[in-house]
Amino acid sequence: MPRIGLDQQTVLQAAADIADEQGIEALTLAGLAKKLNIRTPSLYNHVNGLPGLRHKLAAHGLTLLYEQLVRSAVGRSGDEAIRAFGQAYLAFARAHPGLYELTLGAPDPEAPDVVQVGQKLVDLLVRIMDGYEMSEEQALHAVRGLRSVLHGFASLERKGGFGLPLDLDDSFRLLVDAFLAGLRTMTGRDADACKEGGDGE
Repeated sequence: MPRIGLDQQTVLQAAADIADEQGIEALTLAGLAKKLNIRTPSLYNHVNGLPGLRHKLAAHGLTLLYEQLVRSAVGRSGDEAIRAFGQAYLAFARAHPGLYELTLGAPDPEAPDVVQVGQKLVDLLVRIMDGYEMSEEQALHAVRGLRSVLHGFASLERKGGFGLPLDLDDSFRLLVDAFLAGLRTMTGRDADACKEGGDGE
């Protein structure tokens, strides 16, 4: 029988704490059970072993990331929306390094909850790209490019790859601005139109 007061959300939060504080490699069923002060077999009432735990935790992380990114984009469009999106993305990666790492892989078709939330993230980015009047294919290329920009910076920062005494937030803003300049070049739109999210007329 599941322990009274212990539910899947509590298990996932404890697992997320381990992943964020110690790294994904440190997340084991034995370590999680110890943190929750239960016997390891009791975890099987809530997750299907370590692979099942990782799937659930990936979906949990993607959901938290999606909610944070949605909040950042509300009421914004064009360049302003992408800048806010980028800041929220980096903030999540900084605050939740373990969960963030779990969100990076291609969705496992055997984990439909991960696939569903992952698709919601892509759809959100495509909607943000609507203000640039791109074709569907162009928008998907742009989404892939933005993800590469954001993940590249977040990953290098996490690994200590920036050793020069320069402000990291300034570097990040310049990087996002360079991406936005590339979007304008690709779509032939001027900066003012993108800032307003209008049609430039």
